Amino acid sequence: MAHIAWLGKKSPFCGNVTYGLTTTEQLRLRGHRISFIHFDTPATGPGLPWDPPSVDGNGLSLTKEALRASRRAALAGDESEVALPYLLKSQVYTVPAPGAQRELRESLEQLKPDLVHASLTLSPLDFLLPDLCQQLGVPLVATFHPAFDAGLRNLAGGTQQLTYQVYAPALARFNRVIVFSELQAEVLSRLGVKDDRLVVIPNGVDTDVWKPAGFERSSSSGLRHEVLARFDGRRPFLYMGRLATEKNVEALLRAWRLVRPAGCVLVIVGDGPLRGSLQAAHEDPDILWWGYEPALERRVALLQASEVFLLPSLVEGLSLSLLEAMASGTACVATDAGADGEVLEGGAGIVISTQGVTTQLRTLLPVLRDQPVLTAELGRRARERALQRYTLTRNIQALERVYAELVPSPVLVA
Repeated sequence: MAHIAWLGKKSPFCGNVTYGLTTTEQLRLRGHRISFIHFDTPATGPGLPWDPPSVDGNGLSLTKEALRASRRAALAGDESEVALPYLLKSQVYTVPAPGAQRELRESLEQLKPDLVHASLTLSPLDFLLPDLCQQLGVPLVATFHPAFDAGLRNLAGGTQQLTYQVYAPALARFNRVIVFSELQAEVLSRLGVKDDRLVVIPNGVDTDVWKPAGFERSSSSGLRHEVLARFDGRRPFLYMGRLATEKNVEALLRAWRLVRPAGCVLVIVGDGPLRGSLQAAHEDPDILWWGYEPALERRVALLQASEVFLLPSLVEGLSLSLLEAMASGTACVATDAGADGEVLEGGAGIVISTQGVTTQLRTLLPVLRDQPVLTAELGRRARERALQRYTLTRNIQALERVYAELVPSPVLVA
């Protein structure tokens, strides 16, 4: 089995965090050793991480050098974790502190991993990884998450295309670059990343966790009834994700207020920079602002209880929320941004264009309200598609095949 140094995120909550934590947990269960390296130590002084003295469990002051020595000592364990200093961290990007590159190099030198896997965090440190790993003689794999819309149909799509253009020269120097769809691979290939370095591995979800109502234990059933009670007998239509410009939730809210489907409630689950302004502009008794939901079982219950999942994004990669909704047997409506259209094509859901989202939803919402048989069938097909193509097991097996190509065979045991 391989020793993998995983560079990723543990906070704040986003798809990258879910991907990293879920993947590394499954790799550990399959016998691999994981050293998780992430930004988790805010820098408080100009150019010097950990400037103020810290205090250990015995109330003793620790200097910066003592903290670094403590971290290096912790690396000796089989399940090590390394915290890098940062100046700024958000759901989208991270600005490392000046000491981060040195800490990363020292950590990798001591860890001596078989392979480095970077779940790219949109950070300046991403561009330094190829040189660093080449100097250390360690294979380097990237998972490239940024959303995209290959059609350049909107401003958000153009902005994301610029991100791809900026990253492509660095990605061309990684040993392998994992993307979520053939369309995404084509974008990077046109930008100069060699085809033999691009690997398409769609996101996967645990279909034993995300599953339709009726398959869960009694305590989960009780939680779903608790969630349903919040809806006051109304039929829930659900959005779950970040409240940010690229998610285009404003278009969904406008369509909802134009249609006002009788007996239904629109449930907005999530947080983000636009939450305050969106909520202020769209206060409505038939719109429930749930907020960020940290509990996994309650998120599962929300999807199980909902008739329709709505994703109006302008750009996407491959939405984990969409896959979770599909695995939960919820009827799905999503734009064709990123890979989401590929996921739902052929009848597994309803695909709309990123252009004119409000107009399209204004037409669809009454149909979905009036045709519960249709939504039930769409939910069944969505679950079937998730089982066929987007299970976590398939994802991990494909990832292990990538590792086996890069790590000497004695390290990996079949």
